[in-house]
Amino acid sequence: MKIGVCLLMTDHGFDFVGLARRVEALGFESLWAPEHGVIPVAYKTDVPGSETGRVPVIYQDGNIDHIVDPFVWLGAVAVAAPRLVLGTGICLVPEHNPIHLAKQVATVDRLAGGRFLFGIGAGWLRGESEVFGVDFPRRWRQTQEHVAAMKTLWSRPIAEYHGEYVSFPPVICDPKPLQRPHPPILIAGEQERVAERIVDYGDGWLPRARHTSPYQDPALLGPARRRLETLYRQRGREPGGLTITMWDAAHDRQSNRRFFEAGADRVVHIVITGDEPSALRQLDTLAERVL
Repeated sequence: MKIGVCLLMTDHGFDFVGLARRVEALGFESLWAPEHGVIPVAYKTDVPGSETGRVPVIYQDGNIDHIVDPFVWLGAVAVAAPRLVLGTGICLVPEHNPIHLAKQVATVDRLAGGRFLFGIGAGWLRGESEVFGVDFPRRWRQTQEHVAAMKTLWSRPIAEYHGEYVSFPPVICDPKPLQRPHPPILIAGEQERVAERIVDYGDGWLPRARHTSPYQDPALLGPARRRLETLYRQRGREPGGLTITMWDAAHDRQSNRRFFEAGADRVVHIVITGDEPSALRQLDTLAERVL
């Protein structure tokens, strides 16, 4: 059973590369880095999965803007913790220049020896997206085009792309990722459209495992997986490489087992860190509960 940890760090008064080493030493399979580039002081959003319509506490009082850059951090972890599979959880693709992002992904994948998983989303915090120039109502269309441009950069010695959101003349963009044709692209979300996105340009799915997600019920996961596999075959794709990573799962071994029995390939648990001693205690407790 593949069990990973996403570290959502709200304080940096400690060695967060050392924290990644602790994740590896405890026996977790993977480490996932979240992303929020900025949090506007006066943000606007439709909060997903919120019963109150308010931003969760972790997003208040400037906590979440302490998140480190996921690619810089994962590059350091790739060297410091050579057994961990590394993933973005999640990379907000339309907030990036796709040429720069393609190079970041390829570099981390090479530093990690081909151990990188590219977890992606379009973003839900409207104010943040707009700071980066995202076309928020059409952010998934923008994400799809950015991914298409990156695939061109990863696959061709000389790449050129012209679309609605991305356009560049023939360029050389190296290095290429170690994994060919590119690291697996895992797409987040639970909406009806997510299946089409995965089949169109993804390699796996990152559904939430609790809160208001319907897939907190493992009984719904098996039918969802079978539907994805059917869609893959209809598009002429082999479903053998399709993976499902349950995201933000409850810290419970039996719950994990039910997800695996229903068709999940991996379960990821989020740990919200504070000071270093409490972060280490949380990791130790999590390992006791789920490994």
